[in-house]
Amino acid sequence: MNIGIFGGTFDPPHLGHLIVAESVQEQLGLGMVLFIPTYSPPHKADGAVAAPSHRLKMVQLAVADNASFKVSDIEVRRGGKSYTADTLRSLHALYRGDNLTLIIGSDNLRIFPSWKDPEEILRMCQVVVIDRPGIRRSVIEHPYVQKVRFVQVPNIEISGSDIRQRIQAGQSIRYLVTGSVRAYIEEHHLYG
Repeated sequence: MNIGIFGGTFDPPHLGHLIVAESVQEQLGLGMVLFIPTYSPPHKADGAVAAPSHRLKMVQLAVADNASFKVSDIEVRRGGKSYTADTLRSLHALYRGDNLTLIIGSDNLRIFPSWKDPEEILRMCQVVVIDRPGIRRSVIEHPYVQKVRFVQVPNIEISGSDIRQRIQAGQSIRYLVTGSVRAYIEEHHLYG
């Protein structure tokens, strides 16, 4: 099976994440997209995100109605900084014989050379890059650009930071996240 690996902070998971995953899945014929919330993102300040348990639960709620979307708690269980190379090594052991496709945004491609073991990541899986608003691929200059595949997805300008700011300002996040995620955020008083 061809499995898409979609890791991220998911703080919170929003409709943009779901639209991207569905679009990539359809274009590449992926049998499954595996969402992997990070425990502690290496490129973000400590304590700058909601607790891993909350983000994991929100992703589970967000993807619950799509049989092709699954959630892995591999990084949350492992704890510490979440490095993609380590996660891919573990996934290769779990999904022997399956092909892994890592889905990243062009913002992450820009900093890909600073990732842990980027060469090994490229050996372990196909890397698929989606355009992110404000990051033009033509300005990304490093040799890894030639080793990835670019995929066009609908341009959905929803961001976790905007959602968090809206909550802090007392504004609605309806139609930005699923109803179940919105209810979870409200129930647990997240981002307020």
